[in-house]
Amino acid sequence: MAESGLQPYKGGYYLWKYIPSLPAAVIFTLLFLALTALHCWRVYKTRLWLGIWFAIGGLMEFIGYAARCSASSNTGKLMPYIIQNTFLLLPPVLFAASVYMTLGRIIRSVGPSGERYSPVGTTWLTRVFVAGDAVAFCIQGGAAGLMATGGEKAGVGEKIIIGGLVVQVVMFGLFVVTAGVFHWRYERHAVGAVAYGGGGWREGLVVLYGVSGLIMARSVFRVAEFSMGQDGYPLTHEWTLYVFDSVLMLGAMLVFYVWHPSKLKGSTARDRIDSGLVDGESGMGMQLKTGQGQYH
Repeated sequence: MAESGLQPYKGGYYLWKYIPSLPAAVIFTLLFLALTALHCWRVYKTRLWLGIWFAIGGLMEFIGYAARCSASSNTGKLMPYIIQNTFLLLPPVLFAASVYMTLGRIIRSVGPSGERYSPVGTTWLTRVFVAGDAVAFCIQGGAAGLMATGGEKAGVGEKIIIGGLVVQVVMFGLFVVTAGVFHWRYERHAVGAVAYGGGGWREGLVVLYGVSGLIMARSVFRVAEFSMGQDGYPLTHEWTLYVFDSVLMLGAMLVFYVWHPSKLKGSTARDRIDSGLVDGESGMGMQLKTGQGQYH
């Protein structure tokens, strides 16, 4: 049964299972606007373009919660529903892109010996994980609109989104393993670890673990949310969205702003102008060709 005060979209079909809270939506609209502005300022100041994905993701969060503000009094209108559904679903995928690129920067920051301790070279590390991220983005983005159609298409949309979220979780799991292997190898075997100990790479890895954990927890929640269906507890109780999505993504943006990759020492000037999508194509590729091998 539809909640009292809800407006139907078509006939007896309701887009929402509850009336979105206007105060909550306003608060998070303003919070994400503030953090997005800070990330934009940091990108402009440092010219470290890998951070642009946090700025774009934050802008999407802002638009998504602004749409929820509109939807609070327009639960029968399709556009606010689609906008908030899509723009709140996708930002973590963009956040992940910045996180993936940052690991390559951390590995380079410890010096020429860093890459041999990574199970994946920095060139391929960024390419592989960002490619997986792009696949997850396309899958989820393409299916988000189906959620509003109702009937069988909505069910298909849910299943496709679950698939995209699973891809995201798997890629993040592999990423954390990659970061952990590099961390363990470098700490245990690299004689340069002491010399480069003040470069901020340890703090950087801790931050990556923390931000990755927040995004991973949010993605697992979303998998559970869509797996339970339209009448499941998460999609019928608004507080779950704010606790297991909004707060976690706000935390990820805040942590990445407080500790920013620009604080790393020892990385090359190329990091400031390279978005990281072809991370290390020229410089690191030349190092690999000169015989710098992987650690075994």
